[in-house]
Amino acid sequence: MNSFEEIGLNEDILSAIKELGYETPTPIQAKTIPHLLASDQDIMGLAQTGTGKTAAFGLPSIQKTDIGDKNTQTLILSPTRELCIQIAKDIESYAKQSKGLNVVAVYGGSSIENQIRALKRGAHIVVGTPGRTKDLLKRKKLSFDNVQRVILDEADEMLNMGFKDELDAILERTPDTKQTLLFSATMSKDIRRIANKYMHNPIELSVERTEIAAKNVKHINYTVLAKDKYEVLKRLADVNPNIYGIVFCRTRRETKEIANKFMHDGYNSDALHGDLSQAQRDEVMNRFRKRQLQILVATDVAARGLDINDLTHVINYNLPDDTEVYVHRSGRTGRAGKSGISITITNTRERRKISDIERKFNLKFENAKVPTGNDICTIQLYSLIDKIQKIEVDKEQIEPFLPAIYEKLETLSREELIQHFVSAEFNRFLAYYKNARDINTKERGSKNNSDSERRSRKERRRDSNLSRLYINAGNKAGLNPVRLIGLINNALDSGDANIGEIEILGKFSFFEIDTSVVENLIKKLTGQKFEGISLVVQVSNEKPNYKEKKKKSSRRGNYRSDKSESRGYGRRSSGRNGRKTRRNKKR
Repeated sequence: MNSFEEIGLNEDILSAIKELGYETPTPIQAKTIPHLLASDQDIMGLAQTGTGKTAAFGLPSIQKTDIGDKNTQTLILSPTRELCIQIAKDIESYAKQSKGLNVVAVYGGSSIENQIRALKRGAHIVVGTPGRTKDLLKRKKLSFDNVQRVILDEADEMLNMGFKDELDAILERTPDTKQTLLFSATMSKDIRRIANKYMHNPIELSVERTEIAAKNVKHINYTVLAKDKYEVLKRLADVNPNIYGIVFCRTRRETKEIANKFMHDGYNSDALHGDLSQAQRDEVMNRFRKRQLQILVATDVAARGLDINDLTHVINYNLPDDTEVYVHRSGRTGRAGKSGISITITNTRERRKISDIERKFNLKFENAKVPTGNDICTIQLYSLIDKIQKIEVDKEQIEPFLPAIYEKLETLSREELIQHFVSAEFNRFLAYYKNARDINTKERGSKNNSDSERRSRKERRRDSNLSRLYINAGNKAGLNPVRLIGLINNALDSGDANIGEIEILGKFSFFEIDTSVVENLIKKLTGQKFEGISLVVQVSNEKPNYKEKKKKSSRRGNYRSDKSESRGYGRRSSGRNGRKTRRNKKR
């Protein structure tokens, strides 16, 4: 469809969105809006941030609202406070000409009494976070008896953040006759579970990844040793003086470490992660939106709700475990017809992940060389000259000081004056990058790399002081690398331990971990319950005899099937010594 008029929206909505500059529907809007206006069938929408989802479900919700009925008719759930507020503001702007329609946002970190008063005045559309929505239900301050539509936005993130129980509690209280809309960037097993349990014969709508993986985005990869990742980050900031972007890290701990080092080294940056108070999060996000910060270091979850159209760069300090999250990240730049750059900083063991992303999403990465000291100094120097040339001069303000300045500088020639001025501004870069080393990795196939790749697993464990442990749970019990790491960190009450390769089999698994924590970990984990299994953890320097395991297992279980299901992962958690987090798929 070429216009919103063709979709069937009423004049009030068309007038409002025209003021906002909406001209033609995005792909997800063109698919979703006509269906919602004409049908009550449930929808599963596969779409990411930046594709226009809010208008896709918001515009029909406004049009189908009976303004004369003050009861809540549409419930929208979102994972974070920021996204909740953003959705509510967007819908209010769409409903600007729809007189009498009330939208109320309910979320944690703000007065629940104020939100209760707003609900009492009447809320046709409620936008809420799962935790606060459930709390209001328990207090009987929010009723879903008349709800006609329930919309789950960013459903995958709500589950990733641990809101499964809250979602179940809320959805169970909504009428069976409601229309359910589920929007997610990924379609995991847990998303399918919600769909199977709470949706009736849903139609599936999706936006092709090639449409989302912004054609205006250039994808660049820098391959270096893991220990040099932070140096690459600094060089990228220095070689792009006008950068305005987000650096994505995998964990809160890593985000804090990188942001603290970055700010300490003088970069205009700050961090956004789950350990910040709501007031701190608001302050950081407002400063970034106003461009008072050039670079934001953030986790994926913390960056939800930060919707900015003019980011120049997205930098993946670590690749996400889920390849679809990479496309989600990169889609934050190259918006509104502008070009953008998505950068990955990888090590040699992550080549396969890059290939997987290229193949799965029809992308092509440029394998670039890390900028040299000379490259950076040249760009910074020209940037400085451009800045001086374009700066506004207020003659009235500086006129009284000029005679004294001329007198002090009269002994310098024009050339000397320029040299002194540039040096005063530029010596820091010259000194730092004077003897900058080449941190690009050697080409694949070189002797050093080949020797490294041929090292055995036993040698790597010996060199890194890791021990190999056995645990009596595998993928048949729902164990995966992420859940295993969670079990380990919870048992140790810390994320500091180095975790090496993880091998998940059918009924049991193996993992490598710091030898220093083995005794404590075995003590803490053994006897704990996991999906009904009483855990047994013990040192296993060698794999157990699979033939013996086969005899003891059920008829359907055997080593061949276990082996075919196995996946290996490796991870280094950031330690107190400031090492950077790595998680790499086992080759």
